[in-house]
Amino acid sequence: MKFSSSGYLVREGLKNIWSNRMMSLASVIVLVSCLIITGAAILLSVNVTNLISNIGDDNQINVYLDYDLSDIDSIKLGSQIKKVKNVDECDYYSKDEAIKEYEDKLGDVYPFMQGDDNPLVNAYKVRLKDLSEYKSTIAEIKNIKGVASVSDRGDIARTLTKLNYFVAIVGFWVVLVLGIVTLFIISNTIKMTMYSRRFEISIMKSVGATNAFVRIPFIIEAMTIGLIAGIISSVVLISIYNPIRETAGHTINLIGSSTIPLDDLWFRIVMGLSGAGILIGALGGFISITRYLRKEGGEILGW
Repeated sequence: MKFSSSGYLVREGLKNIWSNRMMSLASVIVLVSCLIITGAAILLSVNVTNLISNIGDDNQINVYLDYDLSDIDSIKLGSQIKKVKNVDECDYYSKDEAIKEYEDKLGDVYPFMQGDDNPLVNAYKVRLKDLSEYKSTIAEIKNIKGVASVSDRGDIARTLTKLNYFVAIVGFWVVLVLGIVTLFIISNTIKMTMYSRRFEISIMKSVGATNAFVRIPFIIEAMTIGLIAGIISSVVLISIYNPIRETAGHTINLIGSSTIPLDDLWFRIVMGLSGAGILIGALGGFISITRYLRKEGGEILGW
């Protein structure tokens, strides 16, 4: 195929989109929906995986002491925590330090929450040596008299793992259904284009046009529909990513610090969704024209 012919074929493919703009629009809308759901599921899965990894890497736990335990007794209790075999570091964190962090949020109420009126408790920030002994270490610390509770991030990790699995399963079936619907609509879009150009295709086949020459404009049409859908879905996901991330981060601090920044993802989002759109479009176009290319001349016209 000559270079001049390739320009003609590209123009024909783009012209087909406008000729069947309503079906093309329907194809774009359905494919955008599919790609947004797919992209959202992948982004959620990637961030949950990163969050689980950070929880695992952060081998620090908070040990909260009994409310009525005095400051002196709280400090003395630290020596017992340090004796636990798997404890690497043990730093005292008084309730006065803790309430200080809420000074701006409490405003005028802050002065009335000092000393004996402080509702918080003394605590220790404990770093572990070996995460494989996470559960047994927590159990041992909880048995120390004066310890009220221990923050256990293991439950968070297990919950996030289940969420990740659920998102993967639901996402797979939703994407599969929407993918089939998208292929069906794109195939029908291409079929309508071929039907409207059946006389031209019949003549081209009669004078010896190759299957590739006939096929390429329709493949280009389908791939362009996929590319447009990929770009639109990328813009949508990129525009909502940071607001959702910031909102979730305000609710749970761990999410804000452990999720992946948009700067590290936007290029992969655009390339991934655009590439997926092009591939789905190409597949839909290929499926729709295969049976036509087996026919000759008048067969295409139904004679």
